[in-house]
Amino acid sequence: MTLYGQLLEREKEGNPIKVGVIGAGQMGRGMVAQISTIPGMIVTGISDLNIEAAQKAKEAFNKSSKAKVDILTTKDFKEVINSDEVEIVVEATGVPEVGAKVCLECLLAHKNVVLLNVEIDITIGSLMHKLFKSAGLVYTGSAGDEPAEVVALYEFAKSMGMEVLVAGKGKNNKLKVHANPDTAKEEADSKNMNAHMLAAFQDGTKTMAEMNLLSNAIGFKPDVAGMHGISGDLDSTVDQLKLKGEGGVLDNYGVVEYVDGLAPGVFVIVKGQNEGVKEELNYLMKKGDRDRHILYRPFHLASLETPTTVAKVALNNDTSIVPLGKPISDTVAFTKREIKKGERIDGIGGYCVRGLLETHDTCIEERHIPIGLIAGETIAKEDIPADSFLTLDNTELDTSTTVYKLRKLQDEFIG
Repeated sequence: MTLYGQLLEREKEGNPIKVGVIGAGQMGRGMVAQISTIPGMIVTGISDLNIEAAQKAKEAFNKSSKAKVDILTTKDFKEVINSDEVEIVVEATGVPEVGAKVCLECLLAHKNVVLLNVEIDITIGSLMHKLFKSAGLVYTGSAGDEPAEVVALYEFAKSMGMEVLVAGKGKNNKLKVHANPDTAKEEADSKNMNAHMLAAFQDGTKTMAEMNLLSNAIGFKPDVAGMHGISGDLDSTVDQLKLKGEGGVLDNYGVVEYVDGLAPGVFVIVKGQNEGVKEELNYLMKKGDRDRHILYRPFHLASLETPTTVAKVALNNDTSIVPLGKPISDTVAFTKREIKKGERIDGIGGYCVRGLLETHDTCIEERHIPIGLIAGETIAKEDIPADSFLTLDNTELDTSTTVYKLRKLQDEFIG
């Protein structure tokens, strides 16, 4: 039976999937609105520190829903997670420290979790996936976000036996590596967005994190730190993302990349596995005689697609995107400006650092710091120049945070 058919069955039985949502910002409220018209699924709990945001999401749900639902709204995410009326939890805050606490609480409450929080997934996802799996629970990233949609294309190609050379996404915003909440405020206000979130999009952190999540899910690495970030259309992307010896920019295949010009889509570049397949690809793709082609999905619907992952988890114990095991890559903290000794360093979407994607091995060898660990009272031990890495030598991390403790466990037990 199809997923839609299963949802119709739950609707017919009067037994809808009951969803609790942590975070009623742009992503959370969009998902809540989407669920209001999906058969066989309802929202039963919403948590946000801004209780008005939670209330507005509740009102929006009941305005569109056929039947009114008595939705729990609260500032305390633990109330939602531990509610008997919540079957599955969606974490949609985008804050690593909150995500870490939500994941732990879901484990204790024995609840499956769907993440709209790439930032926590790239920081402690390997550990969380293993713990949830050991407990007979599901931990997964969300459909609709670019990493999961690239995974869908990757698995589509691999299931047909094709060789995948490159996997990636289009970048949605022009790269402004020194963007901060002040420079992003006007645009953020016009789009009803949080300025910190928009700054994280603009400075490239979100793109690095998304391709980090993809890397950890399929085993592909960044070709260089930060990736190449070429500009192009579908045809020129195929031409540029070749090895240097073939006239392209790459040192290796089996890499993740982002492209200015393909947003809001995702892609994989593939080769047919034998002459018969190559001939058929050339015929079907209508691009002439080529030895590789780009498979492209021209959109991703972010949180609007999250309910499909919720349904996969609740109905089939299935996932959309999970880590393979030990991290393949890390998104590490790279300074936007000079930081003075003794200065408190803020985290993702702030004034001090942006994320830069590199291999996990490099992160360990160079003592770089995953950007998700920049939380609480993180302090510069010395003057740190602009456009340089934070390291365990020049930065004192706040070891009291939940995300730090969990990352330490991940490093110790998974690597």
